[in-house]
Amino acid sequence: MINIKSSSEAIALESKFGAKNYHPLPVVLSKGKGVYLYDIEGNKYYDFLSAYSAVNQGHCHPKILKALNNQAANLTLTSRAFHNDILGQYEKFITEFFGYDRVLPMNTGVEGGETAVKLCRRWGYDIKGIPDNRAKIIFAEGNFWGRTLAAISSSTDPTSRVGFGPYMPGFELVPYNDLKALERALSDPDVAGFMVEPIQGEAGVVVPDDGYMKNAYDLCRKNNVLFIADEVQTGIARTGMLLACDYEDFKPDILILGKALSGGVLPVSAVLCRDEIMLTIKPGEHGSTYGGNPLACAVAMAALEVIKNENLIENAFGLGNIFRSRMNQLVKKCDLVSLVRGKGLLNAIVINKSEDSEVAWDICLKLKDNGLLAKPTHGNIIRFAPPLVINEQQIHECCDIIEKTIIEYK
Repeated sequence: MINIKSSSEAIALESKFGAKNYHPLPVVLSKGKGVYLYDIEGNKYYDFLSAYSAVNQGHCHPKILKALNNQAANLTLTSRAFHNDILGQYEKFITEFFGYDRVLPMNTGVEGGETAVKLCRRWGYDIKGIPDNRAKIIFAEGNFWGRTLAAISSSTDPTSRVGFGPYMPGFELVPYNDLKALERALSDPDVAGFMVEPIQGEAGVVVPDDGYMKNAYDLCRKNNVLFIADEVQTGIARTGMLLACDYEDFKPDILILGKALSGGVLPVSAVLCRDEIMLTIKPGEHGSTYGGNPLACAVAMAALEVIKNENLIENAFGLGNIFRSRMNQLVKKCDLVSLVRGKGLLNAIVINKSEDSEVAWDICLKLKDNGLLAKPTHGNIIRFAPPLVINEQQIHECCDIIEKTIIEYK
């Protein structure tokens, strides 16, 4: 292990030996605790990204780490060639927690998306009766569920998509938040599913009209199409409900979870659905060496227990209202911010500049200097998503930092 003594040294190592597939903020983090992150030099920051909502329970939550350490001392991985004594417990726990018949455990969020697509296609052939190799899945424009070839085949983001074709067939796009366009697309008898984020996170925390999700779900049912909810970023209390779909009181046919399912400790994802859908997949037709490993199962159960026992759903709902109220006051004070949007503690402000402007990036650099870490998305949007363990005093302190930084920005 190299003894890294400075941020510049760590950044130089990444630059020399790593791929150039990210453009991170120039801060090198070495420690996290609760809502705080610390860099190599010991500077302390509020974390307002939460590893893209993977750290809902806060950094290094002691109950999650205890589950990790206890299980790691006994058994970490068996593959699915054998049974282990934790997987069944986890499967019972998570299906009861979210109210589904069965779960298929995977590792990353994008693997969860791939799994949902495969389940949907198989259901389309075996249950709906779509002719072989003709199943279609509808996606909303602006979606983001990863960067595999399947994920970018459904993307409208040129950064993710251009130069990686040919693309996956059977994927079609409709505008987000447009029920008429969705209704037309679903009328095609070869459509097996509609996969959508209840709030589009990577697109800039784009919140659809009230009723859009439930009406989309009803259209799917009317046309015998599966509604697939990508709640990898919006789920597990982030938006002030256990699931963002809970705001409109319906249960998706297929639910995809990830990120905060492990509290940011290791990659864990899951796809949940009813028997009719899940049991179309037979042995050997889908799986993962690490999916459902004992370590991940123990950690995921602990992570979900923290959400429930520490009332993080209610905390996200209440503090999210406070945050948006403070940011809307900022809109009135400062022409630089044109819009605030979000639910719970998944929020964003829109900077009154074009997408190719550097202003949002520059503001995030200033926020870093003032002790708060956030990151722009789509050029002129800054997403704010602190760990859900943040308290009211801290949320006001962070609003003060954001307000001061933006008002003083030149």
